[in-house]
Amino acid sequence: MEALSAPRHGTLDGPLPSTAPPESVAGASRGAVLFRAYIALTKPRIISLLLWTTVMAMAVAKPRGLALDTVLLTMLGGYLAAGGAGAINHYIDRERDARMNRTKGRPIVDGTIAPLHGLIFGIVLGVGAFFQLWATINLLSAALAMLGLLGYVFMYTIWLKPRTPQNIVIGGAAGAMPPLVGWAAATGSISAEALWTFGFVFMWTPPHFWALSLLIADDYARTGVPMLPVVRGERTTRRSIVAYTLALVAVTLIPVALGSFGPLYGVIAAACGAGFLGLAINLARHPSKPAALRTYLFSLSYLAILFAALALDAVLAA
Repeated sequence: MEALSAPRHGTLDGPLPSTAPPESVAGASRGAVLFRAYIALTKPRIISLLLWTTVMAMAVAKPRGLALDTVLLTMLGGYLAAGGAGAINHYIDRERDARMNRTKGRPIVDGTIAPLHGLIFGIVLGVGAFFQLWATINLLSAALAMLGLLGYVFMYTIWLKPRTPQNIVIGGAAGAMPPLVGWAAATGSISAEALWTFGFVFMWTPPHFWALSLLIADDYARTGVPMLPVVRGERTTRRSIVAYTLALVAVTLIPVALGSFGPLYGVIAAACGAGFLGLAINLARHPSKPAALRTYLFSLSYLAILFAALALDAVLAA
């Protein structure tokens, strides 16, 4: 057998070429992995929808004369604030995440990023967001962004999430801050119309998240997190989705009746709301994982379309 094997250290023509990548290539690959891991800590897919509500709220608040640099700088600050909150959440939830199929591949859990490094990264992003928004936009937008970060970390992740099935209801206030940040960035103040945009996201969060929680209820049960399907059961969760979706549709249409937003927005909001409510009712009557997934995915499109309709209505009316 030895005669059939190739020499380990050379051939008749010289040494064998090394199969290991050059040190510079290995270093570059490691750097790319770390870069992607740190980006993942910021939860970019979630942030994209938050930034959309921010920018659309800016267009509603100031449909004419909104400067591009203001929009871009507000988006930068919003990304830093939400990303910082996400990174700190990864640090706090690392032990729970390790027991959940959905999150066990997160960078801190799989060892790509050291926990302390992830925490420092999140804090730096959050502090950077505050001072960047203060310096380039205004203090109000910076304060609101920081309020959202602190609310997500302390009120939702640390206090509410491990204690009550109402965690996502109350904690949803933190996720509803981006439209207010955008409004404050565009106008320097907060109006009654701005509070409606906050209310839209606040009311949307429970049915959106509960649809997701139906898909991963086993994960939450395994970690002991008292999400609604785990504590009250899936039937109660489905009924709650219907109730909150109905309340959400009402909240999105009330400002049309009051004259705060225009008829174009009203028509689109009513149509999308009917679609959302129809899916929620179907989920309650015919429970299944596919039905929950359809409801969850539609909820994402619903919020994006709702805010786009707000902006389009405001711009056309200006």
